[in-house]
Amino acid sequence: MNVHIDRAQPGHVAALCAIERKAVQLFRGHPAWPAYAAVSMPVELLRQAVERGLVWVAPDEAGDPLGFIWLDEEPGDGAIGVAEIDVLPGHGRRGIGAALLEHACNWAREAGYRRVDLGTLADVPWNAPFYARHGFAVVDKNAPAFANARQRDREHGFPDDLRVFMSRPLATPARGEWTAWPAPAKLNLFLRITGRRADGYHELQTVFRLLDWGDEVRLRVRDDGEVKRLHGARGVAESDDLVVRAARLLQQHAGCALGADLAVDKRIPMGGGLGGGSSDAATVLVALNHLWRLDLDEDSLAALGGQLGADVPVFVRGRSAWAEGVGERLSPIHLPRRHYVVLDPREQVPTAALFQAPELTRNAPRATISSFVSGATVENAFEPVVRARYPRVAAALAWLGGFGTARLSGTGGCVFLELRSLARAHAIAERCPATFRVHVASGMDVSPLHQALARQRAS
Repeated sequence: MNVHIDRAQPGHVAALCAIERKAVQLFRGHPAWPAYAAVSMPVELLRQAVERGLVWVAPDEAGDPLGFIWLDEEPGDGAIGVAEIDVLPGHGRRGIGAALLEHACNWAREAGYRRVDLGTLADVPWNAPFYARHGFAVVDKNAPAFANARQRDREHGFPDDLRVFMSRPLATPARGEWTAWPAPAKLNLFLRITGRRADGYHELQTVFRLLDWGDEVRLRVRDDGEVKRLHGARGVAESDDLVVRAARLLQQHAGCALGADLAVDKRIPMGGGLGGGSSDAATVLVALNHLWRLDLDEDSLAALGGQLGADVPVFVRGRSAWAEGVGERLSPIHLPRRHYVVLDPREQVPTAALFQAPELTRNAPRATISSFVSGATVENAFEPVVRARYPRVAAALAWLGGFGTARLSGTGGCVFLELRSLARAHAIAERCPATFRVHVASGMDVSPLHQALARQRAS
């Protein structure tokens, strides 16, 4: 059977929960049944994993999932775990589970993970024996990597003597094989214009908050020096695409004879003020610096990024930051753990037109970090302009504003609400009108890109 695998979408979550509940019925009569029957998948964590691209589905011809696999980054130490893998019982023994498992393991290898871990049952044919056929071996369950999983088993009353833990080592991708790299989105937690320079550029103040959600950039080194985009932003010519320009700029700067194939899985909406194109470009600079073994330092890469766009350096440096100037003067800032409901009104807002708007406030007093931390500085100078010119953005701000202080991000069309509770964020997202696309993300002080770079260097 030829099995097609896709990344799961937020709309799949209910179907995945239903698949899990049907699959667990196969354990009726097994000693583990009482524990399985009493516990369901944590829906909020599943939704978050879907947003982060860590869940894949095997759909039927109508697009409905027949099975899924969910990877969990909790294990650490270069490993990623299988949180759940299920196939509808009526579609078992058709290779769906095997295809999902191999697809996820291949992605983990491309992403720089050194092994895949999981917990399972030794005496169930579609558990440990199945995984053994796919390269997994039983390991010491007392290893620190499994401490949290065993603690959850105890909390749920799962019999410890029935559980085995298994690992599959992953080979480092060879030169010429694909590697996968995150390109996180960002939010501007405030944005103020304090003046205009003689060269026409505006003096800005803002706080960049990096998120755990964004695009994915896949790269493959070429020996012929060609830079080719195989898949990218819809409607953007290859020569204009920032990922292609970033690769060629780095190649020219370093005098590198190698090339690359580029493919971008776009999740960040274009023109949304979330930094998608800039983040993709930064990921290309950081990743190819590693893959081409150029050893340029962060300052050099950030300077190259600045030639591509004002927001590229913050993604290169990979830390949430207080920014000034045109966005190039960055000071890392530690921000408290927060979660965000991000609405996409499906409105692409052109940045240049906003900067030229006569009604834009360009002489605001300078903010201070203390005024931001106290909550006194949260405004975005572009919000009144965008609200007046783009009714769908205004509607998104109005709807989200019913739950708290809704804000515009950057100079785009996306709006967001900051929350302390992930559960509350998901509850609000569940009520989002179909007019808007909605995402739930968490803030990160250190970029997922830098975490990926550390993995790739260690693998």
